[in-house]
Amino acid sequence: MTSKPAYHQHEDFQTRVAKLEDIRELGVEPYPHKFCPSHCSKKICDLFDQEAGSCSEASEGQTPKICVAGRMVLFRAMGKNAFAQLQDKSGRIQVMFNKNDTKVHGYDPENSNTTQPLSHMKFIEKKLDLGDLLGVEGHLFRTQKGELTVYATKVTLLTKTLLPLADKHGGLADKEARYRKRWLDLISNCDVCDTFRVRSRIIRYLRKYLDEQHFLEVETPVLQSIYGGAEARPFETKLNALDQDMFMRISLEIPLKKLVVGGMDRIYEIGKVFRNEGIDHNHNPEFTLLEAYAAYWDYNDMMTLVENLFENLALELHGTTKMTVPSKNNTIHEIDVKAPWKRLTMKESIKVYGKIDVDTMSDDDMRKTLEADGYDHLVLNKLTRGLLIAKLFEDKVERHLIEPHHIIDHPVETTPLCKPHREPKSRDEGLVERFESFVLGEEICNSYSELNDPEMQRMLLEGQAKMREQGDEEANPLDEEFIEAICQGMPPTGGIGIGVDRLVMLFTGSHSIRDVLYFPWMRPTD
Repeated sequence: MTSKPAYHQHEDFQTRVAKLEDIRELGVEPYPHKFCPSHCSKKICDLFDQEAGSCSEASEGQTPKICVAGRMVLFRAMGKNAFAQLQDKSGRIQVMFNKNDTKVHGYDPENSNTTQPLSHMKFIEKKLDLGDLLGVEGHLFRTQKGELTVYATKVTLLTKTLLPLADKHGGLADKEARYRKRWLDLISNCDVCDTFRVRSRIIRYLRKYLDEQHFLEVETPVLQSIYGGAEARPFETKLNALDQDMFMRISLEIPLKKLVVGGMDRIYEIGKVFRNEGIDHNHNPEFTLLEAYAAYWDYNDMMTLVENLFENLALELHGTTKMTVPSKNNTIHEIDVKAPWKRLTMKESIKVYGKIDVDTMSDDDMRKTLEADGYDHLVLNKLTRGLLIAKLFEDKVERHLIEPHHIIDHPVETTPLCKPHREPKSRDEGLVERFESFVLGEEICNSYSELNDPEMQRMLLEGQAKMREQGDEEANPLDEEFIEAICQGMPPTGGIGIGVDRLVMLFTGSHSIRDVLYFPWMRPTD
């Protein structure tokens, strides 16, 4: 037998269940099928700011008639009147119930089965609770204090709630509780609703911007038989119909490149990817990624695309490219995302911000420098020169990249899917045409001049497969179908990946990825 949750024993729950039974016995439907409000609270304030009359005019039906719906979040009885606040998607509006004029839809005291029937006002006072969803019809007026108010003539119970609202200062003070019970967080904190509205605007604008640049939105499979496109552990599952092991995608890259081979010159996808890795302020196992590919472009074109995208997005959201935003240590920064952004090679950035010239250092010198900062000696001994340079960049530079930066020309070991540098000297140094963009010390996007040499692609992916066989859980398996597609001929291509959640964090000033995900992953409470 399934046990009932603990809240079934709470007094509040039991009291509301009893009220629900009473409401039904009194002939009122507590869960009607439909209700049609005429206005939201904000629209009422915008449209009728100058038209609301006095309370007496409203009681006589001489002021604008409106119909609103929302959650009752405040209630106070005051003699023959009672005041409430209804909260909807756009804000709150005050409602006044009157002893003589307000009627509860579906309730008829004269036909009540009880010996002492409740008046309509007493029904509102005794049977309704904070958190209940109500529909209210009536006329607008302004109180003596100037507050726009609905003089209620008809009240419809739309949903009887069985659990109370959270105590904003007690029940939802714990951030973890807010993340776990996002519905309560949204009810209690208007700024959280605002963050998610901005998220929606950002995603809508990303599509608009790329569509205007003649990119075509596509969709590719979430389930894959071979994973690739990033260094990450996948989530594993099974396709029972074919008795086949499957993986949740860790990247959008491989199938999108196959479409480029097929002649789809400019494409993008915004979708969920899944990486079975750590959880912190910047990482969630499931996150939203934008990837875009343009045939006949290179990473320089993609840098321009990113700069213009961020500049135009800032103007769309804020009307300016300058933003005041907090970093993860609560330091307030003034940044400007206007193009062009600073561009430094990875080596140059280590010299500028880390005061280290890696070209004058041996591999052992770099290992000693990293060991001094607490990195494990055995781990460092396994890293090649290119990976040591990348680790120095991560250790010495990233936190300093507050203003928008493009860090270009990475070591070839950092990716098997990127084109070698076109400059002979840089190519001989083992550099590839890759850039990562950073703002507030955090990576915001990743881009390549995409590798389209099938022989080199095979060699690099075979190297990844070998690393995987040797125990590297983040290395990719060999994808023969992808190599076959590249053999068919992929044009010179620029590609980019942008973490949408981190983009939202930047433009909403959020400290944690959990603040911009509706339902972030949380550790079990047991």
